[in-house]
Amino acid sequence: MRSFLAVMLMATSTFAAAQAAPEKGGHEFQIWAGGGHSVSGGRGHIGVFNAGLRYGWILTDPHLPGFLRGRFEYAVDAVPVFLAFQPTNTAYGVGFDPLGLKWNFQRHGRISPYLELTGGVLLTSHDVPPGTNTVNFMDQAALGMHVLGAKHNVSVELRYMHISNAGLATPNPGVNTVQVRLGIGKFFGRHD
Repeated sequence: MRSFLAVMLMATSTFAAAQAAPEKGGHEFQIWAGGGHSVSGGRGHIGVFNAGLRYGWILTDPHLPGFLRGRFEYAVDAVPVFLAFQPTNTAYGVGFDPLGLKWNFQRHGRISPYLELTGGVLLTSHDVPPGTNTVNFMDQAALGMHVLGAKHNVSVELRYMHISNAGLATPNPGVNTVQVRLGIGKFFGRHD
């Protein structure tokens, strides 16, 4: 994780002029990694780390007035790396988020803030949390920002993730985590 953060910091220092921002008909590609720890409302003492790829489609022109003004994006995430550090074991897993609803607020200089709701499935090598199930669902909400650069952008976000088996097994206490997620990516238009 430290080496990933170092690479992200070096990448941001090479930015000069701003690149394309989210625009209708454009796309987003991103590589990301995040981690955090469980919070109240589910099983505790569980840490998580995950990494993946994102592809998004910016679907609208700007809408809404004032500070709410922005564009709607639909995205999918592939999560080939998911680790749950539990008191009894470390569960390794993979996930897929086919539902990514993202509101890209109007950019301010090189800063493009966003809100996001995401949902998907998680398959793990051990029960998450222990004594439940290896098949879970992930509901997530995030608040973040893209820092636009000449060739790439860096994203920084605070993400809440709920992991639960949705009643596939009993008990179903779930895990709630708060994570910091960092990404490096690019917005590109339909003509790029």
